[in-house]
Amino acid sequence: MDLLTLVLFLLGLPALIAGAELLVAGAAGLAARLGVTPLVIGLTVVAFGTSAPELAVTASAAVTGRAEIALGNIVGSNICNVLLILGLAAVITPLRINVRLIRVDVPVMVLVTLVTWIMTLDGSVSRVEGGLLLLGIVAYTALTVHLSRRTQQAETVDFEKEFSRERLSRRGGVALQCLMVLGGLGLLVLGSQWLVDGAVALARLLGASELIIGMTIVAVGTSLPEIATTVLAAIRGERDIAVGNVVGSNLFNLLAALGVGAVAAKGGVPVSAEALDFDVPMMVAVAIVCVPLVLAGAMVTRWQGALLVLYYAAFLLVQAASASPEIAASSYRSGLLWATAALIVVATGPCLWRRRAASVGA
Repeated sequence: MDLLTLVLFLLGLPALIAGAELLVAGAAGLAARLGVTPLVIGLTVVAFGTSAPELAVTASAAVTGRAEIALGNIVGSNICNVLLILGLAAVITPLRINVRLIRVDVPVMVLVTLVTWIMTLDGSVSRVEGGLLLLGIVAYTALTVHLSRRTQQAETVDFEKEFSRERLSRRGGVALQCLMVLGGLGLLVLGSQWLVDGAVALARLLGASELIIGMTIVAVGTSLPEIATTVLAAIRGERDIAVGNVVGSNLFNLLAALGVGAVAAKGGVPVSAEALDFDVPMMVAVAIVCVPLVLAGAMVTRWQGALLVLYYAAFLLVQAASASPEIAASSYRSGLLWATAALIVVATGPCLWRRRAASVGA
């Protein structure tokens, strides 16, 4: 890896994050001027912004033929969101789950994850399948807006305060907001190219596959906006936001980012045998872990959060072992998948006990 590639790699991530911030700020201001309600702005433009880095990197990698980074970024980000980000938030403060997350968002996330897994079984996510994923994000966004129009008045007031036309208009005139959108898009394009090029060079330097680099360094890097937002929300006691960010980000990654990457790439996004054997099933298992955690309005406790973080540390160790030719990592991968299945059982027990106790008490 030459010095210039290293510098561009290190600059790529800040460029992605700054680009996403500019794009969201400019687009939200323009949307307000066009009469879009604050509720819709908060649930669409801002929600898209946190996943913009993943989308940009996946699209850039897919178009340039670096399919392993494209897929690894999405799969790795979704695993990171649940195990690391949700785990850290729960360690900071126990997270009580919102009813809507239980009834709608988490089941939809698990369903979309399973559908994506099925799409990968033939060795690729085709352009047609990518188009179906994009239709899915449109449908999910429409459902979210529809359900949120019936939300509690207090939540609606929060959106009005944060994304009111008057507040967003103070961020500058139309020309400035257009420049922010264009500048944000430009930084996303440049940042994604720099990060992908640097990731390829780093993989060659370390002797690791591009899939492993995408699953770890690139995935954690593009998940930094979610890490910052979720941890800050947990510190402030905004528990619904902390959990909602994780679930929403996973949905946007699969439906929007992977969908765009599959449509943009010639022939879709190939899926390697290595990813089919371990990485994609691990993503599915991690998504299913969320189900018992939210059963019956359950609380994600500190010990459960710590357990999630430990699992992510184990996941990184398995990835590191996979990068070493001296270590036969297949047994470690199988062990981690079985351990994740055990985690589902361990997480289900206390939740079912609380549910039974609540029914008896009633």
